[in-house]
Amino acid sequence: MKRSAFFAAAMTLSATAFAAGSHSDGHGHGQGAVIGEPGQASEATRTISVEMHDNYYEPEAIEVQPGQTVRFVVENKGNLVHEFNLGTPEMHESHQKEMMMMVEHGVIQGGKLNHDMMSMDMGSGHTMKHDDPNSVLLEPGESREVVWKFSETANLEFACNVPGHYQAGMYGEVRFNKAGAEK
Repeated sequence: MKRSAFFAAAMTLSATAFAAGSHSDGHGHGQGAVIGEPGQASEATRTISVEMHDNYYEPEAIEVQPGQTVRFVVENKGNLVHEFNLGTPEMHESHQKEMMMMVEHGVIQGGKLNHDMMSMDMGSGHTMKHDDPNSVLLEPGESREVVWKFSETANLEFACNVPGHYQAGMYGEVRFNKAGAEK
């Protein structure tokens, strides 16, 4: 399969899975895992600051309550492009293939992003824009927010899926506290 066709297919699946705010067989895993949905900042009951370094997060784990809306303020304090992405390990594995395409096409270039390439049409109106509501892709020194309403899932992580970063340990655990939210 040609790379552009593969990428277009992957982006279609990704956009469909995340636009609905859940991941239910979106990448063919058949797990039916629901990770939550985009939240409204006005409904956030907590704000968690997340720092991305080369190649780790601070904090390394977070605790949330099922149904809780959290505002993440994510800052890249490293020297490389990094991602903050909420998902299951299977979702991250699938997304890493898309991120590899971004490197292969010159979108991710070590410590910078080629924004012109992100807008390039890959066919059928699909681009390499990284605009899923559960994720931000940041150059060094950049900061953005992700607002997410969690639903319970057995195995949820936040991770950087830039090629090699997850494998180097750049991921953290999302723990669910059913008794009450950590303040």
